[in-house]
Amino acid sequence: MQALILAGGEGTRLRPLTETIPKPVMPLAGRPHIAYVIEWLARHGVDDVVVSCGHLAAGVRAALKGATAPRLSFVEEPEARGTAGAIRFAEAELGERFLVLNGDVLCDLDLTALVEQHERTAARATIALYPVAEPSAYGLVRRSEDGEIREFLEKPDRGTIDQHQSDIDEINAGAYVLERSVLDLVPPGRAVSIEREVFPRLVGGGLYGRRLEGYWIDIGTPERYLQANWDILERHVETAVGKRLDPDGLLVELDADRAKDAALFPPALLGAGSSVTAGASVGPRAVIGAGGEIGEGASVRSSVLLENCRVGAGATLDGAILAPEAEVAPGAELAPGSVAGRGERVGGGLPA
Repeated sequence: MQALILAGGEGTRLRPLTETIPKPVMPLAGRPHIAYVIEWLARHGVDDVVVSCGHLAAGVRAALKGATAPRLSFVEEPEARGTAGAIRFAEAELGERFLVLNGDVLCDLDLTALVEQHERTAARATIALYPVAEPSAYGLVRRSEDGEIREFLEKPDRGTIDQHQSDIDEINAGAYVLERSVLDLVPPGRAVSIEREVFPRLVGGGLYGRRLEGYWIDIGTPERYLQANWDILERHVETAVGKRLDPDGLLVELDADRAKDAALFPPALLGAGSSVTAGASVGPRAVIGAGGEIGEGASVRSSVLLENCRVGAGATLDGAILAPEAEVAPGAELAPGSVAGRGERVGGGLPA
């Protein structure tokens, strides 16, 4: 089975992190997000993966350098072409039937079941549908009992939801099975949205959906990015990292150093070569990237620090995200929602 990963987005809602790191490569619990996507595909028999790159394409390629299974190939858009435009641009690499996945979603949905329904219904396109508790924030999908999609509702109001409550809690999960013929509906050479321009044209013409239970999250905002890290550490989603955590939810990588009187509260991860100094406190819900340094008496909780970050003595971080090589001044306090870019120094009279 073949899959195309759409990994070309700019990740504007995650700036300044994504000014230097491609969104699909943003580390989750110490590993590039796209590595989780590829492992998920491999568990469902995908042996051929095409990665569609755009923004910071070299970073996507570098993150996957040396990967040998499944087979990987890359296409690079000269400019942003939207979700459908990116698929059309990759057509030379695609076969007669393939999966398409948004590169900013972490999940463990049953792709095998999605493909099985696609084959059973002889569909041209089948969309993975995911149930949400608060549907008003999403574009919703209405379908018949056999899965044929009837209608798309773009962020409906509460009255519409109440009127159709029994069958209006499913959203497009960003995973599709497509027949090659769908590419004929995509004008070449320009930006095209598969969600807004292609799928509506397929209603009544072979478009189906399959409700899939499990774990699903879009990592595209700082709040959801943090939540995805915690869900990995708390084993709410199936991952290779989750299998390496100890029974308490701790993972201390090779050469990580922790002072005897430093406190480490699960769930938490200390990356390779990181250090936690005397009197410091890490966790619960904390990821310290490779080479990170936590100063004496500092406290880091509900925060993700990417590689080679430094936290000064007595500093306090709660709900923060630090890009690589960021530095927090001694005694500084970073409140929930604080985000520092690559190499940025925060605190010490500078805005956090």
